Amino acid sequence: MSSRRTVSLVTLGCARNEVDSEELAGRLAAGGWNLVDPEEGEAADVVVVNTCGFIEAAKQDSIDALLSAAEDGTKVVAAGCMAERYGSELAEAMPEAQVISFDDYADIGERLDDVVQGRPLVPHTPRDRRTLLPISPVERAAGPGVHVPGHASFGADALTPLPDGVAPASGPVVPRLRLTGGPVANLKIASGCDRRCTFCAIPAFRGAYISRDPDDVVREAEWLAGEGVRELFLVSENSTSYGKDLGDLRALERLLPRLAEVPGIERVRVSYLQPAEVRPGLIEVLTRTPKVVPYFDLSFQHASGTLLRRMRRFGDRERFLELLGTVRETVPEAGARSNFIVGFPGETEEEFAELVAFLEEARLDAIGVFGYSDEDGTEAVGHDGKLPEEVVNARVERLNQLAEELMAQRAEERVGSTVDVLIEAELGEGAYEGRAAHQAPEVDGSTIVHADTELRVGDIVRATVMAAMGVDLVAEHEEDAGTT
Repeated sequence: MSSRRTVSLVTLGCARNEVDSEELAGRLAAGGWNLVDPEEGEAADVVVVNTCGFIEAAKQDSIDALLSAAEDGTKVVAAGCMAERYGSELAEAMPEAQVISFDDYADIGERLDDVVQGRPLVPHTPRDRRTLLPISPVERAAGPGVHVPGHASFGADALTPLPDGVAPASGPVVPRLRLTGGPVANLKIASGCDRRCTFCAIPAFRGAYISRDPDDVVREAEWLAGEGVRELFLVSENSTSYGKDLGDLRALERLLPRLAEVPGIERVRVSYLQPAEVRPGLIEVLTRTPKVVPYFDLSFQHASGTLLRRMRRFGDRERFLELLGTVRETVPEAGARSNFIVGFPGETEEEFAELVAFLEEARLDAIGVFGYSDEDGTEAVGHDGKLPEEVVNARVERLNQLAEELMAQRAEERVGSTVDVLIEAELGEGAYEGRAAHQAPEVDGSTIVHADTELRVGDIVRATVMAAMGVDLVAEHEEDAGTT
């Protein structure tokens, strides 16, 4: 093969998928592939679409991306969650694309060689990836032939030499190549999920829960800091379970201070906390550790206790409000966000009203609303009491309208307060865009900072909030406070 093999990567879905794409990019770069951007007029020998398989809308987006990539006859490979979930079924339905499994990631260069050479890939038969590892968490390890995307490990057998921008030889065996740059980076701490929520198919195709080794996580954080990263966004399917398979239920509490001490890192933020697993010790670390952001991305899903039991989940309105109250007793300005499912089978008007009442009291900074839809292979598919589509849509619309009002009110509450903003873009004429501590990347709004002095991308500056525009804030730089 020519040394000038070219590939482009299209990433859909969540932050976990973004890390997986950077793993694929690192492997391909180390294997002699050149990554190109078709939008800049660079042709690719093959396009890899890292698909999302979470909900119906995400699957449709993935299908559209695959069809678009194949329009001009370019060879296309489907990777990621939808490809893993449907395997041979997807390959049969979409002859435009070759399909690979997570277990192909370790040999991604060879698989793309096959595609470019015209050798058809044999798509995998979908399987429940939870069955690939022991039931007992402490007996788990990703053995031969079981690849866990995004789980770089460190050791003497690291790949060398590596292209610029790929983790160094003293770093991951699985190199990672940053695709977006900027002062913020996702850092995967675990994969998979052991929960059995009746609406969710993710555990079946992502597999059982596996934590990354804490030392590997810290070393990757050090490498990211060397690449100019100032904020680490810790991602997984369930961050509060981190360490249970390592025999340490307090592993996240121990990891966070270590990451905060990495030179160059000024912020550490955690995503996707399960309310049932948010212990007092974790709240203490999240609210009192310097450089660890008091930010609570809590997976509530609903607020009616009876409905949550049908979802096979923990909690109710009172317990969730108590949890938020505990956090705010220590840090009143702490950020909080959550997603909610509306129209779950059997959802009564009373249960929906319980959710509405919770949101009106919770003062969340960010609220995501999803209408329920059946997902293949989940228990809820067989539940009685399916609501008509028009009822689900009406409740989604009503809750979205309420959410917009409540998020705007919460943003207004921050007017007059002082916030620390990570600058991410220069807008011109003394204006800059960034995020305050309560705003996570991409999903929670942003803060526009007006400054008389020049600021740089990556600076963290103190600013006074002057106005709110929906979830977004407008602030003035406090010049005397300086920057970090």
